[in-house]
Order: sequence, then C-alpha cells, then structure tokens
Amino acid sequence: MCDKPCVFCDIISGKSPARVIMENELAMVILDIHPFSSGHCLAIPKRHVPWWHQMTEEENAALFTLAHRAANKLMKIFGSDFICMYARGKRIPHTHIFLIPSHEGDVLDRFYNAMEKFQEAPKELSRIASPESLDEAAEKLK
Repeated sequence: MCDKPCVFCDIISGKSPARVIMENELAMVILDIHPFSSGHCLAIPKRHVPWWHQMTEEENAALFTLAHRAANKLMKIFGSDFICMYARGKRIPHTHIFLIPSHEGDVLDRFYNAMEKFQEAPKELSRIASPESLDEAAEKLK
C-alpha cells in the first residue's frame, strides 16, 4: 500500500467500495465510477505503483492478463467495435489501465479519428503552406 491517501489502495484494502469484475493475486479489474461508456473498467495493480512501467514483470503479466480477459468480456457483452486501452497514473498516482468499450461515432471513436487526422496533418498542412496555395489565399482575401 502507500503512505498517502489513494482511492485505489482504499479499494484494494476494502476501505472503499468498488464493483470488482475480476481479480487475481496481484491485480483487479473494477468498473469506473465515471464511465465514458457502459462497461468502462479500470485494471489496477494491488501494489501502489504510479506507472505501469515501474511494476515488476510478474505484476505486469498479472495486470495485462486481467486487462486482456476483461477486454474480451467487454467486447462480447457490449458488442464494441474496439476496446480503448490506455494507462494512467498522473492524476491518481496509482497505475490504472482504462478499458473502454467503444462504438463507431461515440466520443472515443470521434476523439481517435481526430487524433489520426492530426497525426496525418503535416502532409495536408504542407499543401496549404505552399507558395501557390498562400498566393491563392492572399488573392481571395484581398
């Protein structure tokens, strides 16, 4: 556990309630109380560790094995297009892996589509920054 108050340590120790979906000796999966979609879960290690890459190999294996099992269950039950997975540890300094069922057009799908567009943008931006394109824009604005 940890020296400072931690909501996940409190859940693991039984001091705070949670909807535990599954667990093993080193990790657990709980429902997120502020979900992005139905079934949004968090996979957390039982030891207080701020970042997933600071966990032992055994803890990583236990955590990601549960995350994998939970993701497959989420796909089956919620008919998701994909399970968004990302690791956090900053705001709440205890590793937590988001497992969020996502469907076409939902908030996460739109976010990732926008991110992909941004990632691809340099080609697009270089076209509009060409001298010809700038001259064209300038003429239109005059």
